[in-house]
Amino acid sequence: MGETQIRFEDGAGYERNMGDWSQRAGSIFLDWLAAPLGLKWIDVGCGNGAFTELLVERCAPTLVNGIDPSEAQLDFARMRLAARQAKFDLGDAMVLPFPADEFDVATMALVITFVPDPAKGVAEMTRVVRPGGVVATYIWDMLGGGYPWEPIRIEMSAMGLTVVNPPSLEASRIEVLRDLWARAGLDAVEAREITVHRTFPDFEDFWTTSLLAPSMRSVIPATAPNDIELLKARVRASLPADATGHITYSARANAVKGRVPK
Repeated sequence: MGETQIRFEDGAGYERNMGDWSQRAGSIFLDWLAAPLGLKWIDVGCGNGAFTELLVERCAPTLVNGIDPSEAQLDFARMRLAARQAKFDLGDAMVLPFPADEFDVATMALVITFVPDPAKGVAEMTRVVRPGGVVATYIWDMLGGGYPWEPIRIEMSAMGLTVVNPPSLEASRIEVLRDLWARAGLDAVEAREITVHRTFPDFEDFWTTSLLAPSMRSVIPATAPNDIELLKARVRASLPADATGHITYSARANAVKGRVPK
């Protein structure tokens, strides 16, 4: 994944930083999929199980296999209530350890931009889903300003600080997602935007939560303390609080789904 590698190794940190955002977007995503109850799912790039837990609660699957390259994230996932119904294993999105036609639905939640070859990831999801089954993903619209921590990225860029991006950033574009799904041979391809809102009790909570992002953890230690304080002040000024001190703003994801041909 080169110089822009971003590693997710802290399950608890991810839960506070991104788990909440993931479930907010994931809830709308699952409503959109409208999958019947009692299906077999694979959650590719399941991370700490934030989305997996949501689909277990919402979709009553008969089976869920979560796959992720981080043992630390998987350890956190295995402590969730979802682990009573879901199985979490180490694995690579581009070489899924399952035979063809094994699942009814394959999902990839907030992951596709981290897959070095997104087309391979989509091809693998398509391979392991039965004919007539669904392959779907949602990912933050990073190039369109939809990333949850975009206010920080904007100010970092303005200050000339390093902004770390995932390796397959182009895959966050909705038109690229449509093309990936079409090139995988999937039918009935549809795409949509998902907008969600989150409220923080105050700016300090927003700031400390944002610092748990792997992209921030890789930059902050190498940044001069004075620059960090300036960055914090600039972000604070760009996110005015309401009368109670709360900070509320939105994030936007792009989603796509398609069916494996019968």
